[in-house]
Amino acid sequence: MEVVTPRGLAPANPHPFPVWACARKDLVGTAIGSSRVWFTLAQGMLSEVYYPRIDIPQIRDLGFIIADNAGFWCELRRHGQYRLEWAEDDIPAATIIHSHPRFTLTLRVCTDPSRDVLLIDYELDGDETLLPHVLLAPRLGGDADSNEAWAEDWRGHAVLWAEQGPFGLALLARAALGGIHCGQRSVGAVGASDLWQDFSHHGRMCWAYAAAGPGEIALGAALARRGTLAIGLSTSKEAAATLALSSLMEGFDAAWENYLGGWRDWRATQTWRNLLSPELDAGQTRLLARSASVLKVHEDRTYRGALVASLAVPWGEASTSRGGYHLVWARDLVESAGALIALGALDEARDVLAYLAATQQADGHWLQNQWLGGRPFWQGVQLDEAAFPILLAAALQERHALGDIPVRDMIMRALRFIVREGPVTCQDRWEENAGINAFTLAVTISALVEGASFLDGRAAAVALLVADDWNAHIEDWCWAEGTPLAERLGVAGYYMRTAPADVLIHHDGAKQEHLLIKNRRADCGLGADEQIATDFLQLVRYGLRNAFDPRIVASVQAMDRLLKTQTPSGPVWHRYNDDGYGEHADGRPFDGCGHGRGWPLLTGERGHYGLLAGEDVQIYLSAMAAMSGAGGLLPEQVWDSAAIPEYGLEPGRPSGSAMPLVWAHAEYIKLCLSLTLGRPVDAPTQTWQRYAGRRAEPGHLLWRFRHPRHRLRSGQELCFLIEAPARIRWGINGWHNPEDSATEDLGLGHVARLPTGNLKPVDSVQFTFYWPESGHWEGRDFSIAVIAPHEQ
Repeated sequence: MEVVTPRGLAPANPHPFPVWACARKDLVGTAIGSSRVWFTLAQGMLSEVYYPRIDIPQIRDLGFIIADNAGFWCELRRHGQYRLEWAEDDIPAATIIHSHPRFTLTLRVCTDPSRDVLLIDYELDGDETLLPHVLLAPRLGGDADSNEAWAEDWRGHAVLWAEQGPFGLALLARAALGGIHCGQRSVGAVGASDLWQDFSHHGRMCWAYAAAGPGEIALGAALARRGTLAIGLSTSKEAAATLALSSLMEGFDAAWENYLGGWRDWRATQTWRNLLSPELDAGQTRLLARSASVLKVHEDRTYRGALVASLAVPWGEASTSRGGYHLVWARDLVESAGALIALGALDEARDVLAYLAATQQADGHWLQNQWLGGRPFWQGVQLDEAAFPILLAAALQERHALGDIPVRDMIMRALRFIVREGPVTCQDRWEENAGINAFTLAVTISALVEGASFLDGRAAAVALLVADDWNAHIEDWCWAEGTPLAERLGVAGYYMRTAPADVLIHHDGAKQEHLLIKNRRADCGLGADEQIATDFLQLVRYGLRNAFDPRIVASVQAMDRLLKTQTPSGPVWHRYNDDGYGEHADGRPFDGCGHGRGWPLLTGERGHYGLLAGEDVQIYLSAMAAMSGAGGLLPEQVWDSAAIPEYGLEPGRPSGSAMPLVWAHAEYIKLCLSLTLGRPVDAPTQTWQRYAGRRAEPGHLLWRFRHPRHRLRSGQELCFLIEAPARIRWGINGWHNPEDSATEDLGLGHVARLPTGNLKPVDSVQFTFYWPESGHWEGRDFSIAVIAPHEQ
C-alpha cells in the first residue's frame, strides 16, 4: 500500500463530547521500579493511562482496527471477542488474544520498569491480506480542550506525538523483523477526522493529516503485522520520543521480563500467605493475591502513602468528569490501609498515615476527596473521614509500627473537630445526606476511644465522656420501630439509614422528617424512619453492639429482606432502599440519576457480621469471588436485574460502574484474614475492650448547646461541654440556692460538672451562662427535670 505523506490540518469537531473509556477494567498495572506510568485495560484494549502521578490521566484509550484495504475492517473493541490470561496470578500483566474468523491478534502490555514508557507487543496471524492499524486518543493532563497532535519525522524516525501544557506524548513503532517502522500516519479530531471516522467513511485508511487540534485529538497509523508500540510520556513531545525510542531499542522481551521480575521480588516480601485459613479454596486465594496486587498498583510514586479509589471513571463511556475515582478519599484510604496492615505491610500503612497527617486541614478534618497534592475536588465534609485516620494511628501504635510520626497533634485536632461537629455529619459515608448515621457514629465513637490513649489525662477523659454519651444514645437517635415499613418487613424495628439532626433536641416527629434520596429523577418522599441502610453493621464490627442484640438481629432481618438480591453469583446488598446510584432500569449508564445496584463490598461487610454471628463466611467470600470481572477484579457494583446483552449486563456480574474498586478489594482481603483470626482484623481493640458489644451506661448526663438535655436520671452527674469559657449559674427547684461553677479548658472543650448526684425524682435544675470573654449573659434560662433511674 502506498504511504501518503501527512499534510495539512485535520478538520475539527464542532460538537465535541469528550468522554472516558469503559470503567469495567480487565486489568490495572504498573511496574515495580522507577517508571511513573500506570495503565488500565478494558474491553481487551488499552484504556486510561496515568503519568507522572496516579491522579493525572494522559490517554483515554488505544485500540486496533484490522483491515484489508479492500473494504473489510474490524474495530476490535467493538468486536469484543477476546480472552485475557494473567502472566501469573498476582502479577498485573496479561496476554490478550482477540479472535475473528479471519485473524487472531495477540497483545502483551506492560510498562518499562526503567522509563516512563508503555509498551504493547502485538502479533497478527491469519489472513495475509490484513494489516493492523493503531488508534490512540491522548487526553494529556486530563484535558480534552487543548491537546494538539502532529504526524512528523524526527531524527530520521516516523513519529506521532502530542502536547498539552507541561505534558508531551510520543508514539513510535518497531517492526518485529526490522527497525523503527510505521506505515501511513494521520492525526485528527475525535468524532470528525480521526482514524475511526476515516474507516467509517471509506472502509480503509485514506486520510493523512499532519496536524490536529487544539481540542480532543487522536493519532492513527498503519502497522506491520508484528511489532512493538512504545508510548513515551514526558514534559515535551521530544523528550517523550527519546524515552519511547530508548525502550524500543532494548526490545519488548527485556522490559517484559524486568516487569515480571519486579513483581516477583515484591511477592517474595509478602508474609500473609503463611496466615491463611485452610477454609479458603484456590479461587478465593487467587482473588486474595490479586487484591493485594491491586492495592499495590494504586499506590502513587510521588506522594507515598496516597492511594486513589480506582483507576477508572464510573460509566466512563458516558462521563465527562475530570475527577472520576482517580482521587483520594480519606475513608477509602484508611480502609485500604487496614487491608495493608492485615497483610503485614506495616511500612506501607505507615506511609498512608504520614500522607494523611500532611493533608489534614487546619480545623482537624480531611477534605471529602482531593487530588494527590491536597487540592480539593468536591467540597463536602464527612465526620467519619475525620475519624478514620485516628483509627489507623491506633492500629499502627498497637503493632509498634508508628515509627517517628508525631501523631498527637493530628489526633488532637481531629478529635476537637469531631467533638465540635458531632454527632451530626454534613454527609454520610455515601456522600449524600446530613444527619446522624450509624456507620459514622461507630467510626467516630471508636476514634474518640482509640484517640484518648494518645492524649493527656484530662483531654482523654473528655474524649471518653463524649464517646460514652454517644454510645448510650445510638438507639435514641437511630432506632425506629412500629413503622409501616417495619410491619411490612415483619420486624419490631430497625436502625434508620440517617436520622435528622432534630432528634438531638427531642423534636416530636423528628424521625419522620423527610430525608431526600439523591441520584433519582424524582424523590420518593420517604421519611427518615422509612429508610434502611446496611450502615448499622459497623456497630457490631467495632464492638459497640453485640451481634445477637435483639435490635441488631431485627435490623439484619429487615436489611436482608429489603436490600439483598440473590444473584447467580451469590447474595449482594444495596446501600439503602430506593438508592438511585446505578444504571437506569433499561441499562443506560448512570447520568446523574438511575437505580442503585448491589455492592460486593457490602457483601464483605455482611460477611464480617456473619463471622461475629457464627454464620458460614464462605457464602460471602464465594459470592465476592464470583462477582469479579473477567480479569479477576472486583467492581463497585454488580448488575442484579434481568440480563441486558446490548449493554453487557448480566445478573451477578460487574455493572458499568468503577472496576476495580480498591475499597472492595480491601474488604475482601480483610474478610479472608478475619476468617483466619476469628474476628474482624480491623476491629479497634480499645473500643472492643471498653464496650464489649454493650450500650454504655454513663454516670453522667452530657449537656451541649448542640444537644440540650431536658431530663436527668437520679444519681447522674450533670456535665457541660461547650466551646468557650463560661461561668454557669445554677440552682434547683426554681433557682433555689443558686451558685456559680466555672468551666475548665480540658483540651477538647470547656467542661463543668455539677454535683447533682443526690437529687431526687421531681427535683429540677435551672441554669444559664455568663460569657467572660464578651462580658455578657446568655440571656435565657434552661431547665432539666430529674427522673427515676429507669424512667424513659
